[in-house]
Amino acid sequence: MAPSKDRQRRLARAKFDRQQARRAERERRRRRITAGLGTGLAVLLIIAGVAWVGGAFDSDDSATTEAADICLWTPLDAATNTDLKEVGTPPTKDLPETGTETMTITTDKGDPIVVGMDVENATCAAASFSYLAGKRFFDDTTCHEITTEGAVRCGDPTGTGNGGPTYSFYSENLPAAAPEPSPSASAAPAAEVTYPKGTVAMIGNPPGSNGSQFLLFFKDFTAANPQYSIVGTVTAGLDTLEKIGKIPTVETTGGDKVSPKEKITIKSLTVGAAGTPAPSASAAQS
Repeated sequence: MAPSKDRQRRLARAKFDRQQARRAERERRRRRITAGLGTGLAVLLIIAGVAWVGGAFDSDDSATTEAADICLWTPLDAATNTDLKEVGTPPTKDLPETGTETMTITTDKGDPIVVGMDVENATCAAASFSYLAGKRFFDDTTCHEITTEGAVRCGDPTGTGNGGPTYSFYSENLPAAAPEPSPSASAAPAAEVTYPKGTVAMIGNPPGSNGSQFLLFFKDFTAANPQYSIVGTVTAGLDTLEKIGKIPTVETTGGDKVSPKEKITIKSLTVGAAGTPAPSASAAQS
């Protein structure tokens, strides 16, 4: 199981705290030096002291101002899974952590499906979608399943369920598990819907190891043990998604009746305004 986002956040916070402590110590040292300047010091020494306080004589301290890692990407070996596609890895620093981002999925089945991605609670998933969209990773791919849970499964360029990029990342925004039924004789209240219609979520294999595959729920689904990390919600094009959900399915080679009888093609998937460049790649990070 990949590490939880809480753990990664704690590591990033600890690094930030160390940086702040170093900055505070430097500032205390500077204040002591400034306080020790006598009123009779020559103008030249005063100027030198001011320059020191301003950091003119500091050694390169780039480590103290280095941004903390926000997301970590676990490398995957394409040699052991030939369905993986090498595209490098997204950035780990200076990623958006608040607000929403717009993802637009254009299919051959009607109006575009527009998704509001929850950047605050699904920071790394949003960053991954933005990065892969900039690589045109999803363009001209198929949605290869209509699941029994009421979702369309997309995001695998191979259409096999085994494909994705050569990295994975942990689940960030899992819904709470449904409460255990009460032993009381009174009727238990209906469980809260875990994945309401219009929810967009990551699906990993194994669960918690996410790549590029995602689910678009065209009807409500309640899970006793949620395994799909929520990315966002459909804000437009829900009628297109519902139309896709009505496509008949046939059995796969494994005997599951989830394979769409009609091909579903993602013509393009973009994040942000048209023409907005994705974060720069860093093949060295892969």
